[in-house]
Amino acid sequence: MRAGPLELTPMSVDAVDELWPLLGDPRLWAHEPGSVHADPAATRRYLTLAAERWASGLSYWTVRLADTGEVVGTGGAQHHTRGGADHWNLNYRIAPAHQGHGYAGLLLASSLDAAHAVAPDRPCVAWIDAHNPASIAVARRGGLRDLGLRRNPSDRPRLAWSDRDLDATVYPLVEPG
Repeated sequence: MRAGPLELTPMSVDAVDELWPLLGDPRLWAHEPGSVHADPAATRRYLTLAAERWASGLSYWTVRLADTGEVVGTGGAQHHTRGGADHWNLNYRIAPAHQGHGYAGLLLASSLDAAHAVAPDRPCVAWIDAHNPASIAVARRGGLRDLGLRRNPSDRPRLAWSDRDLDATVYPLVEPG
């Protein structure tokens, strides 16, 4: 799929060698340091799960520059659940050397379009660390709304930036602290 200067392809285990240097870069995980991929095996597990989730109609993409094929990021929308409620989990990670060119915004817009086409009734949520101003700026520019601090599907308190209201019984507000 083409998104301006980007080519978005479904994640595949075949991309381990290309994606491990990116997903193993601690700078991409500054707000979630425990998620850094320590070795190619971690990336293989991540890619396997992402590839399997394409069965639900959508998952994460490998993001390349269309003119060169260089890998510059990952992201997309995956089907997640919490307390029996479905939502699209929005994700956008761009390599530090390629940040500041609007790629995360293009990736987010493509993710929203794809999610709305596959299952328009599901909310689209970017779960963002409150201390991640760059990700918050992308979400804001992408038209998402800050619905406050809530527990994400991994039970971590994160800001829920969403395209619509969330069921407060499933995604309750969390007191900061």
